[in-house]
Amino acid sequence: MGERVDRTESDQAGQTRPRERAAGRHGPAERARSAWLRGAVALALLAGGLTACGDGGGTPKLTWYVNPDNGGQAALAKSCTQAAGGRYRIETSLLPSDATQQREQLIRRLAAKDSGLDLMSLDPVFVAEAANAGFLRPFTKGEAAPLTDGVFAPAVQSSMWEGKLYAAPFWANTQLLWYRRSVAKKAGIDPNAPDFTWDKLIDAAVRTNTTIGVQGNRYEGYMVWINSLIASAGGRIISNAEKGDDASIDIDSPAAGRAASIIRRLARSSAASPTLSTDIEEQSRATINGARGGFLLNWGYVWRAEKGDADAGAIGKNIVGDLGWARYPRVDPRQPSKPPFGGIEIGVGAYSRHKGLAVEATRCITSPANMKRYMLDEGNVAARPAIFDDPDILKEFPMAPLMRDSIAAAAPRPATPYYADLSGAVQNRWHPPASVNPATTPRRSAEFARAVLGDQALL
Repeated sequence: MGERVDRTESDQAGQTRPRERAAGRHGPAERARSAWLRGAVALALLAGGLTACGDGGGTPKLTWYVNPDNGGQAALAKSCTQAAGGRYRIETSLLPSDATQQREQLIRRLAAKDSGLDLMSLDPVFVAEAANAGFLRPFTKGEAAPLTDGVFAPAVQSSMWEGKLYAAPFWANTQLLWYRRSVAKKAGIDPNAPDFTWDKLIDAAVRTNTTIGVQGNRYEGYMVWINSLIASAGGRIISNAEKGDDASIDIDSPAAGRAASIIRRLARSSAASPTLSTDIEEQSRATINGARGGFLLNWGYVWRAEKGDADAGAIGKNIVGDLGWARYPRVDPRQPSKPPFGGIEIGVGAYSRHKGLAVEATRCITSPANMKRYMLDEGNVAARPAIFDDPDILKEFPMAPLMRDSIAAAAPRPATPYYADLSGAVQNRWHPPASVNPATTPRRSAEFARAVLGDQALL
């Protein structure tokens, strides 16, 4: 999924910084807190072991650290190895399932200048952080063009930092409103109506005694929900992210108040999952298959997962037949929603011994043909809109046009080197969902985020 990250480690800035930023570039606190350098001293003890892993001659080996899937990235590695004709071979190394742990493992290797980290599958929210620390090899303008031409704008935006492309969009993602058609009919609603809102959704669920599955645990999935509600209400969490820890904290706003009202109302209603405060993607997906299942906000993988569970006999096939989909609900009926954006980007390690070959491999992995193949194999959505018109894609994913339009309109989370700190601060003050208060939570979260970014408070 690539939408799961929580917090950071202790900082050991300066000792392994690969490139020195100008003093005051992001203020003194930047040098003291760069999250990607945290833990470097302790982990530098591993450096010898990490960097001692040579190829041993012969065809250069590229190691691609991948987030868990069902083998789709390993299949692409094999395919691109064959296409390379002996210039390189790609081996995959599996990262942990949780994005927080994925990030931690990459930090350890990058902080130790691991020359064996050639390629990495990155959550979009990590790109700015890693790029600012100098841990990613930027793509030249000539290299960037074929990696970004015909790619969703939010995916390109999330792959850049300070005007340079630091990662190649691989697959994109968005959340849809999944719903049981029978429940919507009973409630007398049309989730695809242009003015369908969260308030109408909650009313419908309460009226039919059904639930709305969302991700309310204190983790990145909850930040995704908060960010999209605020963006859908016309607000934002921060601005001027390029100023680092001097970025403007904008979350104390009427838009955040609207978002808080929706979270509070749902969390305190009968439409909430009994385990809302600990629900992540899969727990929330399970709610739509239960006796009170009605509605679900979740990523594009749901369709393939539900079909797989039905084929395996874990759920009734009638559930898949009853499953409908619609765009992310609006906050304001007069204003289009800003759906969540996610996905995975491919980064090239700054210390790789084979950076040129890694760029070549990135082109292969992210080619239109391989994006289509990965979408068909894994159900994760391609980063190029043209693929959504492919007959094979339309046959397998009847909701593909909606996914395409949703990604194009999506609101990425803030791109900042301090994203982990910012996200952790917001989650801290907005959790649990039932505690959210539109009169106080936006202000309290703004104050706490500023204190955390200013080294005046700890997460």
